[in-house]
Formats: sequence, C-alpha cells, structure tokens
Amino acid sequence: MGDAAKLKISIDCEQCIGDGICVSEAPATFELDDDQKARVLDGPSDELEDILTAARSCPLDIIQVQDAATGKTLYPG
Repeated sequence: MGDAAKLKISIDCEQCIGDGICVSEAPATFELDDDQKARVLDGPSDELEDILTAARSCPLDIIQVQDAATGKTLYPG
C-alpha cells in the first residue's frame, strides 16, 4: 500500500472536465466515472509524489490533498 491511506483526497466533481490526467498520473487513486468525472477510488494506493503530481496536473486545479492525521493541506498549498 502506498501513502494514500494517510491522506484525505477530494475533488470538486462539479468542475471536473474529465481530462483524465489524474488517472494517468495516479491510476491506483483516481478513476473516471460513467459521466467522465474524476473520483477517488476506495482504498487508493499510489505513492504521495504520484498523487501530488496528479493534483498539480489537473487543468482546473480542483484536487485537494490533505494529511489525514493533521489536516494540513499538502496541495494546493
């Protein structure tokens, strides 16, 4: 298991355009649903750096990553 279990990851799905780059960067954490909107998988398991790369790559900057234990925002930050 990667670092994802230690994170709280959220996506503003209303704003998602279905670009899919998050899925390409962190496929064990993100997927596109039937409406082509990104969502976080149950039990995500990518490494932290891959998840942060996915969040940074989002063209609309709608992925938020927080440390689940402390609540500290890791991205955007």
